[in-house]
Amino acid sequence: MTLCSRAYLRRKSDENSLKMAQTSGLIQRSRFLLLMILFLPHVMTSSVLSVNGKTENYILDTEPGLQESLKCAVQNHIRDEELLWYREDGRVDLKSGNKINSSSVCVSGISEDDHGITFTCKLQRNQSVSISVVLNVTFPPLLSGNDFQTAEEGSDVKLVCNVKSNPQPQMMWYKNNGILNLENHHRIQQTSEYFQLSITKVKKSDNGTYSCIANSLIETKTKDFHLIVKDKGSTVPIEPIIAACVVVFLTLVFGVIARRKRIMKLCRKDQGPQCRTAL
Repeated sequence: MTLCSRAYLRRKSDENSLKMAQTSGLIQRSRFLLLMILFLPHVMTSSVLSVNGKTENYILDTEPGLQESLKCAVQNHIRDEELLWYREDGRVDLKSGNKINSSSVCVSGISEDDHGITFTCKLQRNQSVSISVVLNVTFPPLLSGNDFQTAEEGSDVKLVCNVKSNPQPQMMWYKNNGILNLENHHRIQQTSEYFQLSITKVKKSDNGTYSCIANSLIETKTKDFHLIVKDKGSTVPIEPIIAACVVVFLTLVFGVIARRKRIMKLCRKDQGPQCRTAL
C-alpha cells in the first residue's frame, strides 16, 4: 500500500472519530436539554403558601379581646387552587368565594383559652403543602382556689393555688403578709397549672392567712387562703356501737316473736269452750 493510501485511510478514520464524538456530544446535550425542559415547569409552577405575607410557620403575638385576620394565598400556581383551613385538627367552614387561590379566616373575641391554638392553611390538591400560625396570647395571672379550709390538729393540709398566665409568672407564698418561713413540715410543688403548699401534721401555729403571689411581667396578682386549725377531737369507736345496736335490735325482734306465740296460745284456750257450746 502506498503512502498516499495510508494517509487517506488515516484521514478518513480521524473524520469518522470526529463525527462520532460530535454525535455523542449532541446526544448528551439533547438529553440535558430534555431534562431541563421536563424539570423547569415543575420548578416554575411548584405552589407555595403564605399567610399574611410570610411563607414559613410563625407565631402570632396577640392579646385577649383582640381580633386577628389570617390571609392564606397561593404563589407560583399555574391553575386555580382550592385552599383548606384547620383550627387544630378541626376543619374550618369556608364560604364558596373564600377558597380559591386566596382564603381568609377571622379570629374574633380572642381569650386566654386561645393561647397555643394552631391555625393551618393547606392545599386541597396536596395537603402536604401547608403553613401554620400559632397564637401567642399574653395575659396577666389568673388565680383561683379554695378560700377557706378547716383542719384538725395533726392532719395534713394542701393549699392549691391554680395559676393561668402567659408568660409564666414567678410564684411565692406569704403568711400573714410576710414571707413564709418554710419549716420541715412545709413542702412546695409547682407546675405550669398550679402552685401548691403542703403542710403535714398541722399545728395551732399554722393558723393564719396564706397568700399566693404571682409576679408577672404584665401584672402582679394575689390570692388569699384562710387556714383554721381546730383542736383534735376524741375519736369514738364506731364498730362496737354498730355491733351493740345490732344485738339490741335482734333481741327486740326475738322478744316480739316469742310474745306473739304466747298470745296466740292464750287466744286458742279462750275460744275453745265457746266453740263447744256453739256445737
